[in-house]
Amino acid sequence: MNQVIADIQPKPLVRASRIAVSVFFFSAGLCFASWASRIPNIQQKLRLNEAVLGTVLLSLPCGLMTSLPVSGFLVAKLGSRKIAILAALLYASILPFIGLVEETWQLAIILFLFGAAGNMLNISINTQGVSTEALYKRSIMASFHGVWSLAGFTGAAIGTLMVSQSVSPFIHFCIITGMVVLAIGIIYKYLLHKDISSGNSQPIFAKPDKTILKLGLIALCCMICEGTMFDWSGVYFRKVVIVPKELTTLGYVAFMSTMAGGRFAGDRLSTKFGKKRMIELSGITIATGLAIAVLFPHIITSTLGFLLVGFGVSSVVPLVYGEAGRSKTMSAGVALAAVSTIGYIGFLLGPPLIGFIAQAASLRWSFTLIAVLGFCTSVLAKYSSFDD
Repeated sequence: MNQVIADIQPKPLVRASRIAVSVFFFSAGLCFASWASRIPNIQQKLRLNEAVLGTVLLSLPCGLMTSLPVSGFLVAKLGSRKIAILAALLYASILPFIGLVEETWQLAIILFLFGAAGNMLNISINTQGVSTEALYKRSIMASFHGVWSLAGFTGAAIGTLMVSQSVSPFIHFCIITGMVVLAIGIIYKYLLHKDISSGNSQPIFAKPDKTILKLGLIALCCMICEGTMFDWSGVYFRKVVIVPKELTTLGYVAFMSTMAGGRFAGDRLSTKFGKKRMIELSGITIATGLAIAVLFPHIITSTLGFLLVGFGVSSVVPLVYGEAGRSKTMSAGVALAAVSTIGYIGFLLGPPLIGFIAQAASLRWSFTLIAVLGFCTSVLAKYSSFDD
């Protein structure tokens, strides 16, 4: 079957396109992880309590959701290549402004724009990924998402180094921006000029049927857990585990490392255990990891717990998206848009939910609730149908 590739495009150019798409995925993950790794520093700088921080963090997913229809329209109208290049440069250029904020309202505005640019990049580069996958005639999307997670791990590691060396967030973010712009300037020419789905008109939002709704709810529960780890793992290690300043990103690094590794191994594991069973096990792993971190808030046990959470989260969304794409009642594009919309609500709910509960009770109670939602992933998967 792979011989078909040669009839579509020369193999070296196909590989170059895959590398280019991977670089863009890596750039997106690096920018996001760099911001996430410095959240505790930004919180201290602006003197924000947990409730206020949670509310401000809501700005990023609000920007993401607000830009969803606009991003989809632009990609359909102008093509994913142009939008991916523009969005990647915009996303990286906004990052240093986060390090310059002096007021809470400034942070909210910048995060809104950061989320909007990030979503534009997400839609455009995933469209490039789908088109590249079509040339390969086999599944490679999981590897792209694995690259994003690997970038998250890299960004967290760089963040840890920057914190240990007392480098300001602004200087840190400027370095990341320079790296991303340089990489894009070298590789952008290898992006595909034409989308495989060009000419097709599909709505960004769609009313989901029962099957799609279940898949969306699984994605929502998982993405609340994922968003919590992105935004609150550093705060949890600083305020609950009480680690030295230079180790505040340890939990985030642990989470991102197993999330990246799990995504690279996800296709093989789901083939071995079955997609339904894989998601059930993933939910149990998420809940177990968070329970360990809550019950035993020490550096070794919490790090172990966050390692488990990363592995549990890693395969859920890719498997759910793949199942949605094989919907028998809706086209793949409409089904994926519906599941994505429901899932991203998790990013809307997660940050403020954690902040409000932490302010009213404690961060440990907040993470207990997230553990329950992680287990709900298993429960929902048990009553959903998956084609293994």
